[in-house]
Amino acid sequence: MNQNNKTSFLVQFSILLAIEAIFCFTPFGSLPAIGPIVATLAMIPVVITAVLLGTKAGTMMGAFTGLFSFLVWTFTPPSPLVAFIFTPFYSLGEFSGNFGSLIICFVPRILTGTVAGLAYQALSRTFPRKNVLCFSLSAILGSLTNTFGVMGGIWLFFGNQYASIMGEAMLLIIGMTILTSGIPEAIVNAVVTSAVCKPMNMILGKKGQGRTY
Repeated sequence: MNQNNKTSFLVQFSILLAIEAIFCFTPFGSLPAIGPIVATLAMIPVVITAVLLGTKAGTMMGAFTGLFSFLVWTFTPPSPLVAFIFTPFYSLGEFSGNFGSLIICFVPRILTGTVAGLAYQALSRTFPRKNVLCFSLSAILGSLTNTFGVMGGIWLFFGNQYASIMGEAMLLIIGMTILTSGIPEAIVNAVVTSAVCKPMNMILGKKGQGRTY
C-alpha cells in the first residue's frame, strides 16, 4: 500500500469501527427478537469491512466485535439469564462461564469477517457484473456464520446448562432463535451491505483506492 491507500484504509476502518462500537454499546445495535439471544446489527460493519477493505480487515473487525461483545456481556449483559454463555466472568446460580464462553464470544465474530471476505472475493470473480448479488450473498453467509457459530457453540459447550434453564425443548429454542433472530439479521445485513457497498465501491474504484488491502 502506498501512503494514500494506507490513509484511506485507516480512515475507512476507523469509521466502521466507530459504527461497530455504537452498535455494540448502545441500543441502536439491537433488533426486536423472540427468545433470550438478542438479535443484533453488529455484524453489518464486519461484513462491510470485509467487502470494502478485504478479508484481513474484516477478520480484524470481527475480532474487535468479539471484544466489544465480551465487554457488554461481562459488565452490562442484555440478558443476564444467558450471560455466562458469552463471558467466563459471569455466573447464574450453579452455572458459570468458562473458556468455551470466550470461544463463543470471539470465534463466530472473527469468522464472520473471514467468511464474508472470502465469499465476496469468490463471488466477484464468478459474477463480475452482479455486484448486488455478490454483496448480498456475502453478507448473508457472513451473518449466518455468526448465528450458527454462536448457537452451535452453545449446544457444544453449554448444552446441559442451557437445557436446564430453557427446558427440554432446547433444540426447538435454538431453532426458533435462528429463525426469529438469525434470519432477520442476515436479511438486514444483505440489504444494508448492498446499499452501502455498491456506491462506495464505485467511488473508491474511480479514485483508484479500491480493495487492494
